[in-house]
Amino acid sequence: MITRPLFLTFCLFFSLCSEASEKNNEDVTKITYEYFNQGELIPNREVVVEYAEGIATLSNTSKIEEYFIDYNKRNVIKILNVNSEHYKQSTHFSDLAQATETDEKEIILGHPCEKAVFNIFSNKVEVWYTTKTFFKGSPSLSAVIDNGLVLKYIVNGSRMVKAKSIDSEKKEMEFPNFDLQEIDQARYRELIIKSRFVTIPIFDKEQINFENGYTNPNEEILNHTYHFSKGTVIMKKIKLPELNPSGNTFLTLTNWSNGDAYDRTGCVFTIADDNKKSMLSALRNGTKELPVYIDNKERKYQGVVSTEQYTVPVELMRFFTSFGVGHFNNKRPINSYNWQDSVVYKQEVTELISTDKEEIWIGVFIGNYDKGGHKVSLDLNYYPPFGESPVKEKVVTPLFYTLNVMEASGQNYGRMFKNDTLSMEFILDLDINDSHLLYTTTGHGGWGNGDEFVPKLNQIFIDDILIFKHVPWRSDCGTYRMSNPASGNFGNGLSSSDLSRSNWCPATLTQPFYIPLDNLKAGKHVVKVVIDQGDDEGSSFNHWSVSGILVGNK
Repeated sequence: MITRPLFLTFCLFFSLCSEASEKNNEDVTKITYEYFNQGELIPNREVVVEYAEGIATLSNTSKIEEYFIDYNKRNVIKILNVNSEHYKQSTHFSDLAQATETDEKEIILGHPCEKAVFNIFSNKVEVWYTTKTFFKGSPSLSAVIDNGLVLKYIVNGSRMVKAKSIDSEKKEMEFPNFDLQEIDQARYRELIIKSRFVTIPIFDKEQINFENGYTNPNEEILNHTYHFSKGTVIMKKIKLPELNPSGNTFLTLTNWSNGDAYDRTGCVFTIADDNKKSMLSALRNGTKELPVYIDNKERKYQGVVSTEQYTVPVELMRFFTSFGVGHFNNKRPINSYNWQDSVVYKQEVTELISTDKEEIWIGVFIGNYDKGGHKVSLDLNYYPPFGESPVKEKVVTPLFYTLNVMEASGQNYGRMFKNDTLSMEFILDLDINDSHLLYTTTGHGGWGNGDEFVPKLNQIFIDDILIFKHVPWRSDCGTYRMSNPASGNFGNGLSSSDLSRSNWCPATLTQPFYIPLDNLKAGKHVVKVVIDQGDDEGSSFNHWSVSGILVGNK
């Protein structure tokens, strides 16, 4: 019998708890295996199997896992120690995969071996084993032979593990107490995956709605949820643990309708830490705190570009809520339509969050005018680096942001592109390497000829040089129909959530465009955003939510 064909890496043995161990001074057989790839030896990579009293112990680099093959009770056993809790997951040999025997033979380290082959999860695994030794074992939990010793196995004809030596010695073996809480494979995998990265919870089903009467403390309180702009913005100051800056940082946001049936613009943002005035003061004191940008028609827009005294928010994630997921699932049942419970958005934000800071402000906005509104959960997930790499000092400079996060407080929509070019100056104190502009853009105007449903050209110039020319468009919105139970259905069979849009769909993220800038030099620069915004129709108007963040390394 042979298990699933995962190609596991094992090294140093770790004892679970010496107090509960049974110690035996006896002959221990030690089998050492080497790794090969395409026939080439992989240096400094070995796995060791120690066998005594019918139990094989596999070496393993993890500090929280132990691996055993119990030939007495015919079980593969994994033991996990997370958060001071001990768990066991075992699989009986009878539940392992079946292999096909062959007529091929081979002598390995003086032992006559037979060959078996099986195919699981599209991987061909060839195993050479002997049943003529009193000691048993396998270098992998994925290749266990009942009552046999595996001396070589090859995965997909290229990756090989082969025994290089077999030794015997007298030593005191420690076997852990196997009488532990038993969990199934699904739970074990969940626990082990979660143990590999750091999760920082920020919001847990926090309501975002439209309602007056929210009162916030005057002082800054760590981990307290603040409700701003009539409840449409939530913010929290969080403390970051000590993290390796070479790792990867992701945001995971989960959204449920709490009564709002419509698709809404949402975002996750932080406040730049540059000692300038930020939107945080405006959220506390009103839009009068925001600098004003005036277009050619004398329309005023609050806080849309960074200035010498003000910095726009750093947009981490642009998302769009669904048509009523969760709240309306049972209110519009359709046969064979299996509505999703929630919408989950996950996006990497490594470039935009500095893990060397002790504390940061982070917020979520959903534009809506519903008293029930929405509920959101937000986690920051940090994944350690794969290996050692040089740490580079990041530059994150938010330049412009026309998404009106303070819509409920009177901040204007980004309508200036019909009349004008959005233009701003910025100054770099130092040259920037590997520089690029993260540009996020979505078009809005929700009628037949509105910019939401009509492709429009976007162009960006830096120092009068065209760096970006694109028509942002999404034609895959029908993919997300099961997240939109309250979407309106048309006579031709389409639903509103199916329709293609200007770079967004209900229940999706909008990714930023990654625009290389060929290493900006220190000094003054001018960036201009030009959009072919459509005409208004009566009281209906078009607008564009655009965000530009300069990112690079000093």
